[in-house]
Amino acid sequence: MHDALYNLSATELNRLFVRGQVSAVEIAEAFLARIEAVEPRLHAFLTVTADSAVETARELDAKRAAGEPLGPLAGVPVAVKDNVAVDGVRMTCGSKMLAEYVIPYDATVVRRLKDAGAIIVGKTNMDEFAMGSSGENSAFGTTRNPWDTARVPGGSSSGSAASVAARVVPLAIGSDTGGSIRQPAALTGIVGFKPTYGYVSRYGLAALASSLDQIGPFARDVHDAARLFSIIAGYDPLDSTSADVPAPQPEFPSEPDLKGVRFGMPREYFGEGIDAEVKARLDEAVATLQDLGAEVEECSLPHSKYGLQAYYVILPAEASANLARFDGVRYGHRAKDVADVAEMYVKTRTEGFGHEVKRRIMIGTYVLSSDVYDKYYKKAQQIRTLVARDFDRVFEEFDALITPTSPEVAWPLGERHDDPIRTYAADVCTIPVNLAGLPAVSVPCGFAHGLPVGLQLVGKRFEDSRLLQFAWAYQQVTEFHKVQPPLNTEGGR
Repeated sequence: MHDALYNLSATELNRLFVRGQVSAVEIAEAFLARIEAVEPRLHAFLTVTADSAVETARELDAKRAAGEPLGPLAGVPVAVKDNVAVDGVRMTCGSKMLAEYVIPYDATVVRRLKDAGAIIVGKTNMDEFAMGSSGENSAFGTTRNPWDTARVPGGSSSGSAASVAARVVPLAIGSDTGGSIRQPAALTGIVGFKPTYGYVSRYGLAALASSLDQIGPFARDVHDAARLFSIIAGYDPLDSTSADVPAPQPEFPSEPDLKGVRFGMPREYFGEGIDAEVKARLDEAVATLQDLGAEVEECSLPHSKYGLQAYYVILPAEASANLARFDGVRYGHRAKDVADVAEMYVKTRTEGFGHEVKRRIMIGTYVLSSDVYDKYYKKAQQIRTLVARDFDRVFEEFDALITPTSPEVAWPLGERHDDPIRTYAADVCTIPVNLAGLPAVSVPCGFAHGLPVGLQLVGKRFEDSRLLQFAWAYQQVTEFHKVQPPLNTEGGR
């Protein structure tokens, strides 16, 4: 059983542990062995917390032996993106700026994971400060796609997505500012869920763009993703953007049935730029939803075509403000052999930040400058309002929307190093959701060119549980999420 544990879902692992059929230590050791076997080819982790994971497992075994209550994730290994705080563990955000920084507290989501009995096994690789869509912008090396290690896994939550897809962990935490959970989930063939903005606390998340960032789950199936979401979501007084709404409790019916559910297909998401095979998989997914009883009609989100441009004004602006704290004075990297404070600032930030981060800081600083503020930043915020209004209008008629998660499959490593605009365009289907603060989930819907394709379902604000029910119904009648990538301990691409 030890070898087979890593193929089980979070729900199955928790059930086996609670019933006494396997110990938490056995589970922890099985997954740590899996990490050790796969990591040389995947590079999904920046820090593996083996000692604390085994210690947590021993404590769980003692609780079970004493007959104490066990949480809904008791015995389940979870990986955490390295921009989310885990007390006493290095938190780099994928940057040289924080290469040796050890944070002294838990993020709210991590505290809730621990309270639920989860075993934190490590911190995952990511694009530096969550700036990237490929996983290639980490200061500590690129994460690889388990479907083809010569291709990107998507980003910025590259390590979290790849680790779940490769059966290294059953669950992982990521963050999504413009698609950084959903896009890598699509490219690696797993489930990625971005909750409604404000539903999950951002306390303990290193901010990229504070009005866009949201923490969410990765899992191999919708049921596990919903289970993790129900644990990390809910009001948090430590986060001023946290919504004071009841904690979600997603429930699923005994049989998949979408009768009476109305899906809209925004025509702007299915036109120029989408790969023909990707579109074919989406058409097949639509037919499956219709077979389940759903009604599907074309609709329009006319301002979505401006979403990418608006996002790449708003995000750099907020990022330039949030990253101003990394100046060599308080914590993180500090340049040596400097003559004065001004030189220390310049040298610290030159050494500490990578190329993509510097690019976005410069853009953000420029668009916030007084002489062009109205022309760029104010205009981008006006477009954001129009994008949100488009969603409000179509949701008067539809229960959810259907789009591709990514217009293409995973591309070869290094292919776009000199073409950042093409890389940015990989998030064209996910960005409008963040601008409007809506929930969206990516589920596997087949393969194109031999690589995974993701179906994105977008829901109404705070109707996250209902959206997950729709995704669950689709997964009940499809098998794509059960297909394993070729990466394994014996070989594979």
